[in-house]
Amino acid sequence: MPSISMFFGIIIYMYFDAHKPPHFHAQYQGYKATFDFDGELLEGSMPNTQRKLISAWAVIHRRELVANWTLAEDKQPLYSIEPLR
Repeated sequence: MPSISMFFGIIIYMYFDAHKPPHFHAQYQGYKATFDFDGELLEGSMPNTQRKLISAWAVIHRRELVANWTLAEDKQPLYSIEPLR
């Protein structure tokens, strides 16, 4: 899966797997979770601090996430999104 951002030990990645709603995946020290573009946890688990960081990042970068989802649907390369700093 293509990584689109990394921050504070969290890896964010996205691929189009033909199911809705649009979403992205996050990994952190063995935890794996799926989030929607509003930063809501859809499935999996993530420590609370990292969940909050991921949610904030998603809200800030919602437009870029939507654009990447459209690219993924078309099987086009995704672009990187700025990490939290």
